[in-house]
Amino acid sequence: MNVDIHPSWKTLLQSEFEKPYFKNLTDFVKQEYKNHQCFPPGNAIFNAFNLCPLDNLKVVIIGQDPYHGVGQANGLCFSVKKGIKHPPSLINIFKEIENDLNIPYPKSGDLTTWANQGVLLLNATLTVRAHKAGSHQKQGWEQFTDTVIQIVSEQKSNVVFLLWGGYAKKKKKLIDTKKHFVFETGHPSPLSANRGYWFGNRHFSKTNCQLVQVGLPAIEWKLL
Repeated sequence: MNVDIHPSWKTLLQSEFEKPYFKNLTDFVKQEYKNHQCFPPGNAIFNAFNLCPLDNLKVVIIGQDPYHGVGQANGLCFSVKKGIKHPPSLINIFKEIENDLNIPYPKSGDLTTWANQGVLLLNATLTVRAHKAGSHQKQGWEQFTDTVIQIVSEQKSNVVFLLWGGYAKKKKKLIDTKKHFVFETGHPSPLSANRGYWFGNRHFSKTNCQLVQVGLPAIEWKLL
């Protein structure tokens, strides 16, 4: 099966694309996009991979579902298109960056510049039906993205994995913690953050500290 994805990923994922579950997943997604409004746009489904080639990857942030509101999702977890109102979780991410690194709160919620620096912004499920959170779960995406996490763990070294919330923390079992760095905290959603499980985690400065220690460039978290 031909999937439009960056060559650095395609080489390692081609065998996955040929498996029966991925064909079934593809058929499901095609029907959903044909019969319903779905997000992100079809050409942005694999944005996380196309904007962050495996060779460039330094950090992985794991989300669950794309945003399901009109015009929000752009193929990167927690990210929205420029000009779109920031969702509550993204607001709390930016507040933590502001507190952690003294970086001003940005106007844009588009995290493409992070991806371009080597941050894989990976949702466990890459598509969703409009206004129906979780509607494309358990169709095969989770098997695919779990494989992606395992490939990153096997192929790379010294990657910083940021696991936010209970769902993301379950992915720790896929990561070789002897060769990678894993930081865990609560989810940035208001429900978790307001209970004291998010703010003060300092994941952004900690990530840069780890990257610099192994001779890699720090991430410029600042957005315009």
